[in-house]
Amino acid sequence: MNAPAGTFAPWQQRIYAQACAALDAGRLGHALLFAGPAQLGKRDVAVRMAQRLLCEQRHEDGEPCGQCRGCHLFAAGTHPDYQFISFIPNKEGTRLRTEIIIEQVRELSQRLSLTPQYGGAQVVIIDPAEAINHAASNALLKTLEEPVSGRYLWLVTAHPARLSATIRSRCQKLEFRLPPQDESLSWLRSRGHADAAAREALDAARGHPGLAHEWLQGTGLAVRREVAGDLAKLARGEIAVAETAQRWSADEDLELRLRHAADLALAEAGRLTDPVRASSLAAWFDQANRVRDLLRTTVRADLAVVELLLAWRGAGAAGGSTGGTRG
Repeated sequence: MNAPAGTFAPWQQRIYAQACAALDAGRLGHALLFAGPAQLGKRDVAVRMAQRLLCEQRHEDGEPCGQCRGCHLFAAGTHPDYQFISFIPNKEGTRLRTEIIIEQVRELSQRLSLTPQYGGAQVVIIDPAEAINHAASNALLKTLEEPVSGRYLWLVTAHPARLSATIRSRCQKLEFRLPPQDESLSWLRSRGHADAAAREALDAARGHPGLAHEWLQGTGLAVRREVAGDLAKLARGEIAVAETAQRWSADEDLELRLRHAADLALAEAGRLTDPVRASSLAAWFDQANRVRDLLRTTVRADLAVVELLLAWRGAGAAGGSTGGTRG
């Protein structure tokens, strides 16, 4: 966060440059929607634009100086004309909420109604914007419908469709898209990843460089290989369903395993010419995603996974062919 623009990935730099040019020319509205897949750096671009607006001694190219009072306060997270809104603790202080609530929106609306303390702009960023609950959305609309010069409200989301249509219609959209494969591979190699591994991860992530980078940095790609092997062995009856379900549910990677499993099933369906088997795999893909949703409830995860893997073995869908990581 707040990295120099020169360290942006190419797709970030393009949107940043376009947005800043529009901002400097007065063509950018006060309400912006930074939308696109997760892990493409939307928040970083929004934050950098905020720093640019609040810098008191910008360079000739418009970039923030990093040395003025505004930049120092911004870096310290104490600039009075900047606010970042995300999840806050619940009333008991035991965990973070899963929604952005009306009290937070009322506070930002009150702040934006005041004169900027340093006489420049005011910027509020909400991330993830799709977490704004219904009551908060209604309150936010009032702020969006009454724009004030020099006040900026920016929403960051990987799921714009979850926002109300009215809120989306009040915002100017900055859309982040997956970059071309060559650009993604070049960026992954620049992050220190070997070419073969970068290609495998990018293929597995369906062209998403941020996701591929995360998997390469951690264990995501290894987990995918393990899941592919397990599905193939289950289909051939070589390993037990209950034991596999218990192993999948034993650590914090269950959601990732289910994601990989669903993706591998869908990829396999896309390669089949038998419509019956392809339909069976597509149905299992849906079932795997329903189990992912159940992880957010009180349902016992291991039992749900047992049922899912029984369905996989019963269908005999994979035929042992999911052993790769393509998809």
